[in-house]
Amino acid sequence: MSVLRVNPNRMELLNLKRRRDVAKRGHKLLKDKFDELLKEFLARISDSRRLRREVEARLAHAYALLAVARAEAGRTDLAQALLAGEPAELLTTAERNVMSVRVPEIEAEAIPQPGGYSLGTMPAVLDEALEALAETLPLMIELAEREKAIELLAAEIERTRRRVNALEHVLIPSIVETIKSVQMKLDEAERGNLTRLMKVKDMLEQQRTAEDAAADAG
Repeated sequence: MSVLRVNPNRMELLNLKRRRDVAKRGHKLLKDKFDELLKEFLARISDSRRLRREVEARLAHAYALLAVARAEAGRTDLAQALLAGEPAELLTTAERNVMSVRVPEIEAEAIPQPGGYSLGTMPAVLDEALEALAETLPLMIELAEREKAIELLAAEIERTRRRVNALEHVLIPSIVETIKSVQMKLDEAERGNLTRLMKVKDMLEQQRTAEDAAADAG
């Protein structure tokens, strides 16, 4: 594990210990966030799968009706009928915050009634097909909203996971190893100072003893 480059003094040791404590608190908060994001993600996956199955079943039914209408009316006439009418704005979008992730909110406006084609020349099954599609549209919009939210949550989960791992396996161990290294150097320096002080003390005592002996001799 790499050791950070710092000056081995007590001020740096104190700063390192504070930094270690902050990193550990940040790691716990990020780990809690990761767990909650994962829980939210898994819950949304389950709901999204259920909704997707329903949408696919409804679309299959609507497409089957359209196939019947094409067989009865012909490809060209059906295409012209489907292009009839005026386009309209159907969706409004917004965003909301889910655990610091901005997920989309999509709402469908009132869907206009199909029209613009001749009811006399088009088969009734076309009306049934368009009605089935109109009923499916809100579910399709909800599915798109849910799946986009899942995509954004997955990206945030991955970012959070990388940050948790960086703190847990890189930064915090490096700080801990640096604290040990600085503490070891400080202890070594303190032992060196103590040894020097003891030598100085011994020298002073020897000098005092010598002076006392000289005084007695005089």
